[in-house]
Amino acid sequence: MRLHRLDITAFGPFGGAQSVDFDALSAAGLFLLHGPTGAGKTSVLDAVCYALYGSVPGARQGGQGIHLRSDHAEPGTRTEVRLELTVAGRRLEITRQPPWERPKKRGTGTTLDKAQTWLREYDSVRGTWKDLSRSHNEIGEEITQLLGMSREQFCQVVLLPQGDFARFLRADAEARGKLLGRLFDTQRFADVEKRLAERRRTTEARVREGDTALLADAHRMQQAAGDAMELPDLAPGDPGLAVAVLAAAAVARSTARERLTVAHCGLTAAESAHTRAQEELAGARELARLQHRFSEAQERAARLAERAGEYEETRARMERGRKAETVAPALELREDAENAHRRAARAEENARRSLPADQADSGAPGLAAAARRTAEELGGLASARRAEHRLTELLAERAGLDREERADEDAARETDAWLDGWEPARAALQTRIDSAQEAASRAEALAARRDPAQRRLDAARRRDRLTSEVAAAERQALDSGQRAHDLRGRWLDLKEQRLTGIAAELAAHLTDGAPCAVCGATEHPAPARKDAGHVDREAEQHAFDEHQEAERGHAAHKQRGAELQAALDAVTAEVGDTPADRIAAEVTELEREFEQARRDASALHAAHEELRRAEAEREQRLQARQQSAVRAAARLTRRDTLDREQGILEAELTRARGTAESVAARAAQLERLAAVLTEAADAARTAEEAAVRLKDADARLADAAYRAGFDTPGAAAGALLDPATHRALQHRLDERQSEESAVRAVLAEPETVAASRQAPADLAAAGERAAGAERRLREAASARDQAARRTTELDRLSARAEEGARRLAPLREEYDRVARLAALAAGTSADNERRMRLESYVLAARLEQVAAAATARLRLMSAGRYTLVHSDDRSGRGRSGLGLHVVDAWTGRERDTATLSGGETFFASLALALGLADVVTDEAGGVRLDTLFIDEGFGSLDDQTLDEVLDVLDSLRERDRSVGIVSHVGDLRRRIHAQLEVVKDRTGSSLRRRGT
Repeated sequence: MRLHRLDITAFGPFGGAQSVDFDALSAAGLFLLHGPTGAGKTSVLDAVCYALYGSVPGARQGGQGIHLRSDHAEPGTRTEVRLELTVAGRRLEITRQPPWERPKKRGTGTTLDKAQTWLREYDSVRGTWKDLSRSHNEIGEEITQLLGMSREQFCQVVLLPQGDFARFLRADAEARGKLLGRLFDTQRFADVEKRLAERRRTTEARVREGDTALLADAHRMQQAAGDAMELPDLAPGDPGLAVAVLAAAAVARSTARERLTVAHCGLTAAESAHTRAQEELAGARELARLQHRFSEAQERAARLAERAGEYEETRARMERGRKAETVAPALELREDAENAHRRAARAEENARRSLPADQADSGAPGLAAAARRTAEELGGLASARRAEHRLTELLAERAGLDREERADEDAARETDAWLDGWEPARAALQTRIDSAQEAASRAEALAARRDPAQRRLDAARRRDRLTSEVAAAERQALDSGQRAHDLRGRWLDLKEQRLTGIAAELAAHLTDGAPCAVCGATEHPAPARKDAGHVDREAEQHAFDEHQEAERGHAAHKQRGAELQAALDAVTAEVGDTPADRIAAEVTELEREFEQARRDASALHAAHEELRRAEAEREQRLQARQQSAVRAAARLTRRDTLDREQGILEAELTRARGTAESVAARAAQLERLAAVLTEAADAARTAEEAAVRLKDADARLADAAYRAGFDTPGAAAGALLDPATHRALQHRLDERQSEESAVRAVLAEPETVAASRQAPADLAAAGERAAGAERRLREAASARDQAARRTTELDRLSARAEEGARRLAPLREEYDRVARLAALAAGTSADNERRMRLESYVLAARLEQVAAAATARLRLMSAGRYTLVHSDDRSGRGRSGLGLHVVDAWTGRERDTATLSGGETFFASLALALGLADVVTDEAGGVRLDTLFIDEGFGSLDDQTLDEVLDVLDSLRERDRSVGIVSHVGDLRRRIHAQLEVVKDRTGSSLRRRGT
């Protein structure tokens, strides 16, 4: 990479346009960039970095490029950096413009323009530049790919900041690791460490989870086994946990099986004892039962002997009852005949009370004949009933015709009256419709005027409000402008005073033996002193901040005033100078007219509907009048027909009624008479038949009583037993016989007789022995069941624990393997003797390469005295791998780089920077760096060492390479003829080239 030309406009301290011809400066191979402190030497390097990467190094980058603009630039001048360079055989031109807050082209205030970037390439064949891209991202990727370096690497390799490498020499391993990590991009190795640590944590969590489940099963087994199992004193994740749990489970299963065998034996013995006790209890109970049975049979035999007389009396009564049962049918027959005769006599008496006087003494045949004659007369009235019903229907129909005629006459009169007023009503409705339509048209016209009138009123009110706001904004802008002008003058005065006394401010930080920040000397014989009224950096910065804040406030006030004036002009152009009150009155009158027209127009639909309903009603009334005329003609014809039929029916009914009021009344009289005659005839016949049957029953009863051995029918009836009494007496006899048989059978049983001769049975003692045996049996069975459940539960839990251990074994192997790798990569493993992390190991290899490349130049700068060597020893309790020592050839000792003096630190850091540049260049793909910059530090060297350092730098010019030294050391101005001087004043810095 070779730089050709750099153009700077309004960038950093450079208020105007400045150019740097690197081709002219590089002709001598070594050139000097110098100038007073704060003039802008570093800003030239910032411009190169900004052109390539769109940002500047370190803390100077901020605000997306807005703070890169020079405070000395004119408001209309845009900040721009243009760099022309050759890289990878291609000549390119990069132009970058950061965001710019420029004055508006119209009105007052400012507007923000976006950042812009151009990339062009020179076509040597055509001799012209061609555009490649205007995209920030595309240009950034293209430059990074061509250079092979990030911005941080470029700042370390090409710009060579000596202060950073001096700190690098004195830094600990952690700080060196951070810097080398940024330069060599070892993040992937750190990611490997992180990934291994994450995998270790993940697998450890899974192993702990599996161990936790295994311990949970172990706790369940301990609960099931009781005191037969002891848990291992291990936590989840501890080695050997699974083996210890399985071993404890095996011991618990063996103990449980032994206890189960003992429980089985105890249950067998308890069952045998229980069986013997039950047999003994059953024998005692049987003996007691037989003895009780014998004594009870003796008592029952004694009771039977006492009731022998009662038994004989009951048996005699049962015998007389059996004889009376042969007379019972005759008794029942005679009772039924007597009851039937009484009922028939009462029915006949009741029936004869309703007979006419001429039939009161007639017999059954005469009453039947009279009933037949009455029925025949009733049958002859059927035709008269139909005629009477038809006459009723006819009269109802005639009344309906009269009502219909009266209704039609009333409707006709009402219709005629309504039709007479039709034309005036229709004309009135049409007038209402016309008026509503006219009001609707007027409302539409007024509605079209409402919105413009309201907008005009709003604009007038906004015009009045903006007029007062514009006046207030102009007053604020004038006040803030005057304040900003006063504060700017105060800041410039303070800045001038501080620059006058800057030497005293710098001298305040000098210490004996430490190099001067300006000249690099370590001796300070006459440092400057602060005088009365000295202005320090804080006072100047405070004044500058106040000035900047006032400028921003003034710009904001001007911007607001311009915006308000533009809004006022737009509103005034729209509404003119008409007062807002007049416009408001016009709007109010317009709204009133619109509301009135809208109310009038709202009646249009109702008027249309009313006219439509009136026309429909007229048609309905005309049709109804025609239908009424048709019905009147039909009624006249129907009346004639009904009159003729009515005359015929009335003649027929007169003949059929006789003396009754109506045919129905006559028929009701005949029906009642026929029913009375028929009922009386039937009752008379029934009474005669019942008397005959009663006489026959008396004869049969007397004969049956004589044959059964009774003197009279009454004696037979007295001996007759009712069913309940018969069953009760028979039951007593049967119970007597059954009891005698049962007592004889019991007293004849051999085992009962034998039991009665033995001693009384002792049931209490036998029961107690049986209860004790049963209790011991239950206890043994419970112990056996508990042992069986414990054994089954332990077998189940052991199987689950073994399965969990089998599943956990591969995971634990994976965890052990990953944990070893993670500890090894993190430097915490015992196998990693130097406690070196993986990233540190890679960086150590890079640092070893850097130390070797730096040593080649350090020997030349130190006349062969010093050599940089990499050390992987641990420092204190920290980790090893990034140690850097210097070997002193004069003493033969190796010591830490932090022990070097100021001058030695400078050329050691310079050698380290050059070596790092070589290694990073090789890492970036071997891109040739034809232009290098070295920043500060030469003031700490004596003349001889400075000559040696310059010789080394001069050797860098081999193969057409140029080196720029950034320094304000006066001796370098005499030694290096090609110079680029940065000159500063109150209007901004400028560049001046010398010796080319």
